[in-house]
Amino acid sequence: MTTIDSDTPAVERHAFEAEVSRLLHLMVHAVYSDKDIFLRELVSNAADACEKLRYLSLADTSLLAGDDSPLAITIAGDAADGRLVVADNGIGMSHDELKDNLGTIARSGTRAFLDSLKDAKEGNQLIGQFGVGFYSAFMVAERVRVVSRKAGTAEAFAWESDGKGTFQIAPVPLDEAPVRGTRVELFLLDDAKAYAEEHTIERIVRAYSAHVPVPIRYRAEGAGETRDLADGSALWVKPKASVTPEEYREFYGHVGGMFDEPALTLHYRAEGRHEYAVLLFVPSQKPFDLFDPSRKGRVKLYVRRVFITDEAEILPGWLRFVRGVIDSEDLPLNLSREMLQKNPVLEAIGKGVTSRVLSELTRLSETDAEAFAKVWDAFGPVLKEGLYEAPDRRDDLFKVARFRTTTSGDGWRGLAEVVKDLKENQTALYYALGETREQVLSSPHLEGYKARGIEVLILTDPVDAFWVRTALGFDGKPFKSVTQGSADLDAIPLTDPAAGESADAGDVAALVTVLKDVLGNGVADVRASARLASSPVCLVASDFGLDKMAEKLMARHEGRDALSAPVLEINPRHGLIKALAAKASAGDSAVRDAAPLLLGQARILDGEAPDNPAAFAAAVADLMEKAFG
Repeated sequence: MTTIDSDTPAVERHAFEAEVSRLLHLMVHAVYSDKDIFLRELVSNAADACEKLRYLSLADTSLLAGDDSPLAITIAGDAADGRLVVADNGIGMSHDELKDNLGTIARSGTRAFLDSLKDAKEGNQLIGQFGVGFYSAFMVAERVRVVSRKAGTAEAFAWESDGKGTFQIAPVPLDEAPVRGTRVELFLLDDAKAYAEEHTIERIVRAYSAHVPVPIRYRAEGAGETRDLADGSALWVKPKASVTPEEYREFYGHVGGMFDEPALTLHYRAEGRHEYAVLLFVPSQKPFDLFDPSRKGRVKLYVRRVFITDEAEILPGWLRFVRGVIDSEDLPLNLSREMLQKNPVLEAIGKGVTSRVLSELTRLSETDAEAFAKVWDAFGPVLKEGLYEAPDRRDDLFKVARFRTTTSGDGWRGLAEVVKDLKENQTALYYALGETREQVLSSPHLEGYKARGIEVLILTDPVDAFWVRTALGFDGKPFKSVTQGSADLDAIPLTDPAAGESADAGDVAALVTVLKDVLGNGVADVRASARLASSPVCLVASDFGLDKMAEKLMARHEGRDALSAPVLEINPRHGLIKALAAKASAGDSAVRDAAPLLLGQARILDGEAPDNPAAFAAAVADLMEKAFG
């Protein structure tokens, strides 16, 4: 076994970043049950390096100089010596890339991985998902050495570490390095030497990596001949009928970095004006970067089986959870970044694939409600972004959209189901915005709807406040907030007509006049309420402008506290309001003292503090003293 000569001046010693050190500690102490995954990750990295070179060489053929052999991954093992090598003739890494990619957090998801680890039951699955796969080598190796020569350069470097806090980088003679590409050398732990045995290597490759788009070969240590373990065939160009479920799952793990069971697999070939092959997967679990602000998709673009990029905006941001491959027959191979952004062929492909994804989601919702519920649980908030961003897709999205409602319990309801159960004389679909379902259900605004058996949509995702304002409605029924405008519920009969008699209309009018006079600009209006059943008061937004919750979200986003003056609604069937209305009609000045208390109570019921908490508390104390003194 070679040793690191730290006395050589050319050798640089570096410390791992703190997060990487924490991760390596976990790897070294073998917290994962399935150590096989280390080889899957090294093979996946090697395949990516080959694909990157394949693409870059289209513009610069000199990158292929010096090695005429086809792009491939070669695995060599020596169980007796405890040494395993995974080599590729791909793009390779420079000195700085070795340092950045293998020593720091800059180009990995290490921090996010560590944050998620405490909530995960299967760390094995997270390794690939978070892009920290290289470090899994330390589960089986006491030392790892990476020798790499970047294509088109005349220098090579070796990176080496025992995974205990530091790593070293040193130049190596060209005759000891690959012509180009990377060689990862693992010096295996005593209890992991079986991973250098031929049958173990073959088993793992066939289980995890049989369909990476680069051939994989095995060579016994010291032997010149190799034999194929995987032919590098592209799974997406094969007929659907010839692909097994196991092959789909394996490829899903490779291309998507996800190792759950995909909820939906789309495999088809489009022919006509544009020809392209599609193999896409809808995960059953949330990817860790689902709500990354960049909202980047994770679909790889190929052109005639040549990998182009995984950063093309093929699918809209609200389908960013979809993983897989799209392979075009029509696009040019020398696509620039500008062409990717404005290419009409790519736009047409994106529209066609988006339509197909939505139609398959609709079909899943109709044929397997339980499976679709899991998809909606994971990705509903993201799909609803499309309701706001893509008005032309709303009809399709409304078919798959599911909602919690005031009558659904823990289940989901489709809009078609809600419309089917509309009450007599109900002309709108009512919704309530809130931060949590519990908050919405405790709101006094729902009382009148509950008293009439009306189903109300509960909207708690941030995007709900935006799409519901711009959507015209569904099936001819407009969306209407329960906290905005007049409730218009009088035409819908109560489930219990004897639920309570209203105060005299003249008395109520007198109370409204007094409240308007006392509260002044603190309210936009005061009126009798049809939406209240058991609470005396509530605040609502005016007929025009923003819903109450939408206004709160906008104010929070803009960093301001001030909200527009609300409308104060009073419940003419409530005992307190009846008593105050009678006193107002009789000219009792005590009603004027009650006005700020009613407004403060309404604000508290709305989840806000009174305008002047000290004055409100003093008024309550004064009232209690008069009542009990």
